Amino acid sequence: MSSYRNRVLFLIGIFLLGAPITAPAQPPELVEAADGSGIVGYRNTPRQPWSEYHVHDPDRPAPPIVEPGPIGLPRGVPSDAIVLFDGSDLDAWRPNEWKIDEGDLVSTQGPMVTREEFGDLQLHLQYLAPEEPSDSLWDRGNNGVFFMDAIEVQIFDSHASHEQQIYADGQAAAIYGQTPPLVNACLPPGEWQTYDIVFLAPRFDDQGNLTAPARITMVHNGILVHLDQEVYGNTAHLRLGSYQGLSSRGPISLGAHRSPVRFRNIWVRPL
Repeated sequence: MSSYRNRVLFLIGIFLLGAPITAPAQPPELVEAADGSGIVGYRNTPRQPWSEYHVHDPDRPAPPIVEPGPIGLPRGVPSDAIVLFDGSDLDAWRPNEWKIDEGDLVSTQGPMVTREEFGDLQLHLQYLAPEEPSDSLWDRGNNGVFFMDAIEVQIFDSHASHEQQIYADGQAAAIYGQTPPLVNACLPPGEWQTYDIVFLAPRFDDQGNLTAPARITMVHNGILVHLDQEVYGNTAHLRLGSYQGLSSRGPISLGAHRSPVRFRNIWVRPL
């Protein structure tokens, strides 16, 4: 790739993936994996202290593929759950530009942020990545679930049928920029998929020092993809995370990355 094209792709990537558009003097170079797998990413980003890989490393092994069974119709809501979206209204969310279409919540512009704040929680949702091909890899079913406006679990169309794939720590069900899922449990675009996430919020002492990191256990389409996984601070594009400025409570939000991802059956159980 030319240096000009690399810079353009870099700027497009940080815009669509939610990071501020503040490019360093020499932006990281978007490259393909050495093994010819079609995975793209960066090799001149910071190296993760907890692994031998760079942030968004294209050479980080992709998770093995597991084909989940049929998802079926949405199941009932637990009696102690708070319904965030059931197809009827957006009362649980702050004002936004998203829309309801035939009972589905459709991503448009800007994040969807809950009015209520949460600490430890269990979250359930279903999402559908559009079947229509996107002009850019970055737009392919791109969205995300954010905890405390800081920690993202990626939503992406990472079905194995695609010839080109995003870096492993940015694929569907990854803790963005940190930890790939244990397996790739994606269904094809145009099919409803489920996320079930148990999020344990970080703990801080009276001086604001971290005493326990956030942790995530997650099931994607009925398959375990994270088990008590440590979260290494806020999730960021091209950068390492930090717990500076974070707290133990915050809203749940859904991103918006220029892809009309649909959602339904969203509920949360505070723990």
